[in-house]
Amino acid sequence: MPRSGTADGLYYELHDEGPDDTREVVILSSGLGGSGAFWAPQMAALTGRYRVLLYDHRGTARSVRTLADCHTVDCMADDIVAVMDEVGLSTAHVVGHAAGGLAGLAMALKHPDRIDRLAVVNGWAAPDPHVARCFATRVSLLNDSGPEAYVHAQPLFLYPADWISENHDRLALDEPHHVAGFPTREVMLARIQALLDFDIAGRLGEILHPVLVSASADDMLVPVSCSRKLAERLPNATLDIVPWGGHGFTVTAPEAFNASLVAFLSGKAP
Repeated sequence: MPRSGTADGLYYELHDEGPDDTREVVILSSGLGGSGAFWAPQMAALTGRYRVLLYDHRGTARSVRTLADCHTVDCMADDIVAVMDEVGLSTAHVVGHAAGGLAGLAMALKHPDRIDRLAVVNGWAAPDPHVARCFATRVSLLNDSGPEAYVHAQPLFLYPADWISENHDRLALDEPHHVAGFPTREVMLARIQALLDFDIAGRLGEILHPVLVSASADDMLVPVSCSRKLAERLPNATLDIVPWGGHGFTVTAPEAFNASLVAFLSGKAP
């Protein structure tokens, strides 16, 4: 059983073999939904090699359901450090999907000594018009039709059409649970705005950590060009693009992603 607790209102789980486990730690930071449960398809591949620290983003899932008055991606980076401090970690590898990847990039700038290796999945360094258009659509759904409509439409942004068709029953069963756990409207809007405001394009040269930039060529939410630009400007980046899987390819095509991630974390090219 993992050890769980809270750090400044943030729920976390440390998956290890007990206090004497000295293996390296991998922190998994999820996307806009915020729940650490997003990483279930990666756990078996990682826990056999590393200690794994999961947490729920502030305002989501099992963490405190409110945000500070000023909420930015830098705040998300500070939350990762708060969880590390709570469990006594000086450094760790950080793996982030979309919002979590942006938090990892912000952490690499603000707290560079706390990261060993960084993996950014479907992330970006600066505002992108297509991403902004998608978020504007999601905001309209939330404001005009409520969480139920937002959650019902969410797979369209996350997954390939054929995967949605094949997994319709699974998605339908999950939908009520996602609605029940949905953050407040104010929290979700603040989190989306934080992502839209994020812009570190002029500072990428300062990030000297090894970075895996991982993306799917058919991501409907974040164009793969965002990952290409990110990898081009980071001094020590490895770009890994899968041909299929959508924005949530860590769920739809986990085997390929897991193999690349483990290779990168172990110091090998994916």
